[in-house]
This record gives sequence, structure tokens and C-alpha cells, in this order.
Amino acid sequence: MEQSTTLQLFDSLEELLRTHIRGFVQGIVEDEVTLAIERCRYSRGGSGYRNGHRDRTLITTHGRLQISVPRARIATDQGEREFRSSVLPKNRRLTPNAAALIVSCYLCGVSTRKVSRALARALGPGVSKSQVSRVLAQLRPEWEAWQTRDLSKENIERLILDGVVVSVRIGSKSERMTILVALGVRSDGQKVALAFKEMGAESKEAWQEILEDLAFRGVKQPGIVITDGSKGLEAALGEVWPQAVVQRCTVHKERNLLAKAPKSLHEELKADYSKMMYAPSAEEVMRLADAFKTKWRAKCPAVARSFEEAGERLFTFTGFPPSQWKSLRTTNAIERLQEEFRRRVKVQGMQPSGESVCMLFWALLASGSVAMRKVDGFQTIAKPQQEETELAA
Repeated sequence: MEQSTTLQLFDSLEELLRTHIRGFVQGIVEDEVTLAIERCRYSRGGSGYRNGHRDRTLITTHGRLQISVPRARIATDQGEREFRSSVLPKNRRLTPNAAALIVSCYLCGVSTRKVSRALARALGPGVSKSQVSRVLAQLRPEWEAWQTRDLSKENIERLILDGVVVSVRIGSKSERMTILVALGVRSDGQKVALAFKEMGAESKEAWQEILEDLAFRGVKQPGIVITDGSKGLEAALGEVWPQAVVQRCTVHKERNLLAKAPKSLHEELKADYSKMMYAPSAEEVMRLADAFKTKWRAKCPAVARSFEEAGERLFTFTGFPPSQWKSLRTTNAIERLQEEFRRRVKVQGMQPSGESVCMLFWALLASGSVAMRKVDGFQTIAKPQQEETELAA
């Protein structure tokens, strides 16, 4: 009984608060029209006249407010014009904070259809699916500005490039589309998203468009580029940054090797590969690489051929300080971002287009719903290996 009484008391307090807020907003718009027509109600003179009221519903973080917005005609040199409130612009149904709450709810994984149900207690009933869609559409100007922003001051030391495949709805069918992702690592070790672009595939032309756009916006040839081994990407790199140092993702190559071997050899292959890649020194890595080639050339030639195909680019990381090896070996930063994306859209259903997927990737990062930490070994990114060796000694 006591708990029920307490809840009723809080409900009454919230209703009282809404009443005061409604009165406050009503007073502001009344003062606004008074200033616009230059006279108070029932007084003479001025530059216009009142013309009744129009009822408006405003959804706020304190619930729904019914506001009676005054109407007026204002005299001008060209005749008369209708009064427009700057406090409650035409077609404004949500306050900025209420809109931000809807966006946050959506980015946390709630579908557009369920946002109204999820926020019913906070915003009141009546937040429709179309309203949610309109709020999300308001992000587009920020998204478009982000795509063309200047990157010259980001001081990018590394590029991590990979393509992720997502399902989108085209017409009435589900289609798989490739989203090309470019992440940068600044000299302080902080990862930063640089580009998301929907493409049909990881072709040379698609990647070249991405790389040329990055260069145009101020990204200079980075110290190292980490790739998934796509032929199209490597060809595009040869066109845009032919002198770039490239690291092939060791995780992608492991998957390629496993695809070449029978399942009965997978455990043994994974053990040999991991022992080689996680060896404590560059000399030990290369010694184990030679042993790996010799063993698997005899045991499963297809594995050896796939391994040799990657060449020295599979071991570029060994030329950097050991503290950086973990973050240099793979494109896992992009895969982790993809996992967060999939976790959030799991209940939202299929996205309507490739661009909406790119916007959602960006919005998750821009809103802080997904955070990117600094890479491992960031303390030595700007230091040569010799300097780190001296510090360790």
C-alpha cells in the first residue's frame, strides 16, 4: 500500500511539473507575439493584430505538452505576413532533447516500430514510426559533412582497410552488399573512422575511389597499411600509394589456409600457424615460417602454396617494435566494429539500403554508442624500434 501511494505521489509531481513547463512555454510564445506586433493584448497601435490561437502538441523529455500557440498578422512594407514563432517553429513536434533520446534508443538496438513503446513513459504516447524515421533523417546533413571533412590534421600513421558484407533490402529482396571501411590510427594511437562506402564488391576501382578520396581530403601515405589481402585493394594501393608498406591480415590468411586443408588437419594447422605468428622475436617468427613451409609443402601442398602467396607482406609487422605487433597483425579493429553493428541491428531487421548501413556505422561512433580505444603499443608508434630497444634495456 505504501509503495502504491509513493508511486501515485511521484506521478502527481510529474504532472505538476508538466503543468508548470506547459505554462512556461505558453508564456514565452505569448511574449513573443507581443514583441512581434509591438503591442499588448487589448491595447491599440502596434504593427499588427492577434488572430486567435492554434493548438499544438509538443513532445518533450517531460512528456507531451498541449500548447495554444497565438496567431497574428504583422504589417510589413509589402502588406501583411503571418506570425511564425521561433520558439515553436512550424512542423516542430519534438524538442531537440526528445529527438536525441529517440536517436539514442535506436542506436542501442531498438527498432523504429518499438521506439514509441520503449519511450512511452518518458515522452508520452504517440511517437510514431514515421516520426522516428524523420528524426533519424535529420542526421543526414551531419553524415554528409562527415564524409567530406578535412583529414589533413588527423596525423594518420596507419590505415586499416577491409570490406564487410551486410544484407540490405533492395525492392522486395534481400541482397548482400559490401561496405568498404577505412580506419586510421593517429600518431597518439587513437583509432578514428575515416570512411564508410557502399560498393558492389572489393574491386580495384571501388578501393581506388576510397583511397583517392582519402588522399584528396588530406591523408598522406601512411607508415603502414593493414589489409585483408583483397587483390582489388592491393592493386588500388599500387596506383594511389605505390611505396606504401603493407601488412596482410594474419587472421584472414589463417582462414584461407584452413580452407585449403582437410578438417582432420585443422587443429594441427592452427597450432603451427599460431606458434609462428606469436613467436617472441622476429628471428623466431621467420625460423618457424621456414619450418611451416617445409612441413606443409610435404603434408598439404595447397596450404603451402596459399601461405607462400602472401609473401613477405604477412610478416611486415616484425619490422616494427614488438609492443605494436598485436595491433599490426590483423584488421580485427574493423571486425569488432562490425560485431557491434550486427548486435545492434539484430532486432531492427534488414536495413533499407547500403547508405543507411554506412550512416548507422557512423552514427554508432559519432554518438559514442561504440567507442574505439587506442591500439596496443601506442606509446611507441612515433618511436623507431631502436629507441624502444634502448628503453627496454
